[in-house]
Amino acid sequence: MKNDGFDRRAFLKSAVAGSAAAVTVTLPHSAEAQQPAAAPAAAGYAFLNLEEAAFVEALVDHMVPADQHSPKGTDLGINIYIDRALAGGWGKGERLYMQGPWKQGVASQGYQLPLTPAELYRAGITAANAFCVKTYGKSFDKITESQRQEFLLGLQAGKVAFENGPPARVFFTTVYQNVMEGMFSDPMYGGNRNKAGWKLIGFPGVVAVHYQNVEKFRDRKYTADPLGIADMS
Repeated sequence: MKNDGFDRRAFLKSAVAGSAAAVTVTLPHSAEAQQPAAAPAAAGYAFLNLEEAAFVEALVDHMVPADQHSPKGTDLGINIYIDRALAGGWGKGERLYMQGPWKQGVASQGYQLPLTPAELYRAGITAANAFCVKTYGKSFDKITESQRQEFLLGLQAGKVAFENGPPARVFFTTVYQNVMEGMFSDPMYGGNRNKAGWKLIGFPGVVAVHYQNVEKFRDRKYTADPLGIADMS
């Protein structure tokens, strides 16, 4: 969007460390979160169902719009990165302590919800769409660009609360982190397609292969075609 008081490019780059301090509540595993979702959507999704895929695609394309710097989020594969992460060990909470007790903590304690990341996404998308329907008359993927921006800014600032769902700001923080990861992680994980994210910031990729140029280009610009893990095999 243009001249609307908010630069989405700046939004992508802005820090949200404050929101990363989890708003913690006593939130039991809801029946909806624990139930298996509908079959994954088409087009290669392993976790996201049709409604969730529509939400994530609209989200990543809004947060990473196509411009002179890079393709849009879905063309970068950020939606695929998120889907694979949710379908894998991270989404299942394999490295999270999930035994409770679920008491309200403080900001420095980080994520404190009794939900795996996959459950957080599932419940959060449902709650986000319900909020958008109540506020704008349509689900997130069908509202206007300016309405999406208003909604996301509200999430970022902690001004949006879900009536039935996880803490909205915790949901936003997790999604934001995943979008950043999908844009700048190694392409083998599904995002950063064609290394466009790395090219955007001038990152050379697998740094070890450039060690011999550290001293040679000290205090000078060093330009190289970025290499990913797959390029080394």
